[in-house]
Amino acid sequence: MRLEHMNWRRLATVLAAVAALGTTACTTPPTSQQMGVATGAVLGGVAGNVLFGGAAATVGGAAVGALVGNEVGKRR
Repeated sequence: MRLEHMNWRRLATVLAAVAALGTTACTTPPTSQQMGVATGAVLGGVAGNVLFGGAAATVGGAAVGALVGNEVGKRR
């Protein structure tokens, strides 16, 4: 599987834009559970895309990551 440099640059740009928009939309600081869900979704989506490729794998990875992040965030 060969990944081009431009794909990584595009992914980094999109992630930075989502993070910037997400933090400016909050009126109060996010709870640890919310941070866990967001972090898990991003990491899971990236992992799903890298490991399996395609949109379905990215969405599936994001969903699983969000669930795991939710549970981790609850415990903090």
